[in-house]
Amino acid sequence: MNYIKHKSEESVEDYLETILILSRRLSQVRSIDIATELSYSKPSVSIAMKNLRTAGYILVSSEGFIQLTNTGLKLAEETYDRHQTLSAMLISLGVSQETALIDACRIEHDLSAESFAAIKKHFKSIHPRK
Repeated sequence: MNYIKHKSEESVEDYLETILILSRRLSQVRSIDIATELSYSKPSVSIAMKNLRTAGYILVSSEGFIQLTNTGLKLAEETYDRHQTLSAMLISLGVSQETALIDACRIEHDLSAESFAAIKKHFKSIHPRK
C-alpha cells in the first residue's frame, strides 16, 4: 500500500497545523498571521485559505478571521501530534532541536498510521512524560 502523500496533501496538513498552533497563541487567526508564521506570500495564503474553505476544513468570518471546522481540527491535531511526537523522539536520540523539527515535519507526512502508532507507543513507554 502506498502511504506517500501528494505535495498538496502535505500543504493542507501544514496549513491546518499552523492554524491550530496560531489559534492557541492568538485570540483570532487571520491570513496575514499564517503568512507571517510560514514566511509565505499573502496571495499564496489567500489561495490556500480559499481551497481549505472549499474543502470544508476552515470557516472564514466576514471580518477575515479563520477557524478550523471539526474536520479541519481533527486533521490539524493529528498532524500536530505526529510533529510533536516525532520531534521529541529525535531530540531524545540526540538530534539538535532545529534539525529534529525540520525532519519531523518531513516524516509526519509520509509515515503510515500503523507505523506512527507503533513509534508513539514505543516512545511513550520509554518516555512516559513526553
